[in-house]
Amino acid sequence: MAKGSGRPRPSGPARPAAGSRWADEGRERAPHGPHRYHGPQRPHDPGRGDGPDGLHDGNRTDVPAWPYGPPGTSGHDEPASAPVGAAAGAGGLVPPHGGRLCRRLVDDAGEAAERAAAARAAGLPVLVLSARERSDLELLAIGAVSPLEGFMAAADYAACVDAMRLASGLPWSLPVVLSVPPEQVGAVRRAPAVVLVDTEGRTCGVMEVREVFRRDREREAVLVFGTADPRHPGVARLLGESDWCAGGPVTVFARQDTWARPWVLEPAETRRRFAQRGWRRVAGFQTRNPLHRAHEYLQKCALEMVDGLLLHPLVGETKADDLPRDLVLRSYQVAVEAYYPRERVVLAAFPAAMRYAGPREAVFHALIRKNYGCSHFIVGRDHAGVGSYYDPYAAHRIFDRFDPEELGVVPLRFEHAFYCRRCGAMATVKTCPHPPEDRLQLSGTRVRAMLRAGQMPPPEFTRPEVAALLRDALVAGGQGHGAEAMGRPEGAGVR
Repeated sequence: MAKGSGRPRPSGPARPAAGSRWADEGRERAPHGPHRYHGPQRPHDPGRGDGPDGLHDGNRTDVPAWPYGPPGTSGHDEPASAPVGAAAGAGGLVPPHGGRLCRRLVDDAGEAAERAAAARAAGLPVLVLSARERSDLELLAIGAVSPLEGFMAAADYAACVDAMRLASGLPWSLPVVLSVPPEQVGAVRRAPAVVLVDTEGRTCGVMEVREVFRRDREREAVLVFGTADPRHPGVARLLGESDWCAGGPVTVFARQDTWARPWVLEPAETRRRFAQRGWRRVAGFQTRNPLHRAHEYLQKCALEMVDGLLLHPLVGETKADDLPRDLVLRSYQVAVEAYYPRERVVLAAFPAAMRYAGPREAVFHALIRKNYGCSHFIVGRDHAGVGSYYDPYAAHRIFDRFDPEELGVVPLRFEHAFYCRRCGAMATVKTCPHPPEDRLQLSGTRVRAMLRAGQMPPPEFTRPEVAALLRDALVAGGQGHGAEAMGRPEGAGVR
């Protein structure tokens, strides 16, 4: 079950695991004003001949132009991306990060099929995307990670890892990269583009190869995750990838075809819905866990301050012991139908993979929700955390390292919430004077054990409809209810 939320208490929260650099991260505010990254232009700058095939690691000038340009263009010299609507920031909504939505999807099915066939026929190198890379390609396709137009080249990668910025100086906290197996580096370096396929061999898109570079994965782990401990799921994934990456703009031919597809809204779509409802101030909420009363309390506190709420459960890759994604989304569907003002809520699936990067991922999630049209973003206790690797409130402090104007999205930093028996209500330490023994606080492990045993958690912890849903699924084997049980999103009345 999900963790609570909160601001640091005066006595200080529990320390993170040994070796974590996030224990005191973000306590000092960075200087305000415009920034441009002036650090190394690539994370690794070896001499000629150090690559797997003896090729130099750097920019190339001897590669022919790739003839299949981005969506809606006839060549790579055309505009590099397709901004979605001149009014992407109109209607009073916050503008996208960087000023426009950079959508990389070819919408016409016939054109997409022709271009995919041409790419395969051209004899280009083929890269098989990991689950995380496939999710990232989906985010690029729909403009969710604007202003990125493709996988990062070396300058953006270095700026992101070192300074939580792009090379332009724009805030960006997590790298979005495409790894290249060592045995394919030579072929990729010589090619104008690569074909991107999923693990089942389906052609998803192409990437124009602007650069091939080498990264230091252990250094990235320490700077991004705060640790190089291979037991950390994000670090384990990173250390299992190649040292080599390729960067360049992508053109996407196919969306992800998953059970969650009917529930996925593009940023342009959420913006239209917000504008149609007259919303200007919108709070976004990120989760990978079923809904419980503590998170419901935080969401409704936020709803008191804004016009509308975007509930955005993540449906991409997560840890093996996280609950099934469809079960999480279904828990939100049943709760919203019964306990939320439907005209003030949009429920949609977020097609990203979890990175478990704690504080940095909190900023990443906030900037992405800004692209979806959110002016505010709810940050609770230990956002995107795992185990005890992060100080529970580092995800609050990290936002102080940026000028609020350059972020363009307001973090709503909430205390850990709980049910107080003596208050008879949900509360936080800010509003409840009673001792811990009066507070109902159940661990996710204990709740899962109760549900698997067929027991219902108390209604003060989770709504009965949600508890029954989870109990039935876990008693049946924990496989969720499947796409069939989700129904069409229009039927829920909350989108």
